[in-house]
Amino acid sequence: MERFRVHGGGPLTGEVTVVGAKNSALKLMAAALLAVGRTTLRRVPDILDVAIMAELLRRLGCTVDHDVAAGVVQIDVPERPDHRADYELVRAMRASISVLGPLTARCGIADVAVPGGDAIGSRGLDMHADGLTRLGATVHVDHGYLVAEAPDGLVGAPVSLDFPSVGATENILMAAVLARGTTVIENAAREPEVADLARMLVAMGAEIEGVGSSSLIITGVDRLSPVDHEVVGDRIAAGTWMFAAAVTRGDVVVRGFDPRHLEFVIDKLVGAGVVVDRRPDGVRVTCPRRPRSFDVMTLPFPGFPTDLQPFALVFDALAEGSAMVTENLFEARFHTASELARLGADVRVDGHHALLRGRERLSAAPVVGSDIRAAAALVIAGLAADGVTTVEGVGHVDRGYPSFDATLRSLGADVRRERVEEVPFAPAT
Repeated sequence: MERFRVHGGGPLTGEVTVVGAKNSALKLMAAALLAVGRTTLRRVPDILDVAIMAELLRRLGCTVDHDVAAGVVQIDVPERPDHRADYELVRAMRASISVLGPLTARCGIADVAVPGGDAIGSRGLDMHADGLTRLGATVHVDHGYLVAEAPDGLVGAPVSLDFPSVGATENILMAAVLARGTTVIENAAREPEVADLARMLVAMGAEIEGVGSSSLIITGVDRLSPVDHEVVGDRIAAGTWMFAAAVTRGDVVVRGFDPRHLEFVIDKLVGAGVVVDRRPDGVRVTCPRRPRSFDVMTLPFPGFPTDLQPFALVFDALAEGSAMVTENLFEARFHTASELARLGADVRVDGHHALLRGRERLSAAPVVGSDIRAAAALVIAGLAADGVTTVEGVGHVDRGYPSFDATLRSLGADVRRERVEEVPFAPAT
């Protein structure tokens, strides 16, 4: 076991370049299953989740080569891939469910273990199943596996989502591109990662209208071809470094992403007194004095991303004034709030609301991150705390950020990994 050892200190300064988005790269790897032959993806992040997805594709019969240094993943897909995604890998990463749509479209059957992943609350698969059912598949759960069968192929149909779920939109989209006829997905997710997937599918030969909108019109084709595609910049990683600069009152240039993908977040920071200089390939964030707090309500894109909510908690815990943070998407994501309280934050949680009153500094303590973003946010909180904070959850961070601690050190932070010796539990007698 490992943990981060974080010494509270001065402002972060320097420059960081984000690579391709985790939330896009994993889905693009799954989409490669739709075409026989070699698909090449560029700007792929060197993170644990990519390694897990690569191994999942190998077990489905693909050959996967990952040039970590170059950020390139090449996926050779056979004429007939396997259709069973085992629990051993799926339990480690929820994005594994994204192979459900492609396998159903290509093979006429998919057996995908009900996934695990981050502990941020229930994320049902009903919309995935309902969408595939609308396209003519028979979907049921069998011994812990979600099984979709369409032996005669899928047929286009109207699909209206109850909520603009990113995962459901992507799965239905990937299934629909090979269905007979036309599929219309209403109330589709509009996230940049969904648009990135759609653009890659179009390059493969799919016919999709309305990319980037809430209404996607897909006309099925008989066959797709492999492509060479560059992954969209990681807006969540970019937002992480933006908040890190603001929380530590630093000066950081963040490159490698489109600032329009974080317009709502940038507006919030600017309104709080943070200086954000937009650039064609990123932003410069400076915060020379204590910022003001701001209210947050997480919403689907283009609203405030739920993945950045833990960083907003850290920001408001240190900003001047009081603020309310409302989580509308994942009910368990306020685990970060209880850990911030251990660092001395004045935070109270009531249902899906958290009320914070900012403090000048936090105080060091041992804390635990329950998911990718929570663990990263607690490390940043530790940078603004007096003393040495230890953060457990290194494995979570490695799933979402390449070289997280090394990047922080390049910005002047004193952050190290250290091994944790497990102490055996001896019950009282």
